[in-house]
Amino acid sequence: MEELQGLLRGASLRVTRPRLAVLAAVYGHPHADTDSIIGAVRNELPQASHQAVYDSLHTLTAAGLVRRIQPLGSLARYESRVGDNHHHAVCRSCGAIADVDCAVGHAPCLTASEDHGFVIDEAEVIYWGLCADCARRTLPSLEKPSL
Repeated sequence: MEELQGLLRGASLRVTRPRLAVLAAVYGHPHADTDSIIGAVRNELPQASHQAVYDSLHTLTAAGLVRRIQPLGSLARYESRVGDNHHHAVCRSCGAIADVDCAVGHAPCLTASEDHGFVIDEAEVIYWGLCADCARRTLPSLEKPSL
């Protein structure tokens, strides 16, 4: 908890119980949607309101302590991995999300083939497919034969 308090103070934010609980929930549940975060926060802080969680998520996102992602057709999700411009793989079947490191460049994926005069500071790439579990259920021929 001291580490989370240090993150809040380092971002010049007041340390409050709702902010600590939300930050802990995001760290404990990567890629969680708001309802899941509310549930996790209420396990630690039963009196926390929906609004307190929404406000904390907004503040933490604005401060750069959490990242909000929203793959097409999905609810907004939050993660604690910030500052490295990584990408995501999303399962078309179950909605599972996994982090994917960028494969090129010292500032991941920020060199566009044509920038059209934009000053690019972030790139968002989403890889779509089936997670391993869904692929095994959907495409059983992908399983390796046992020897």
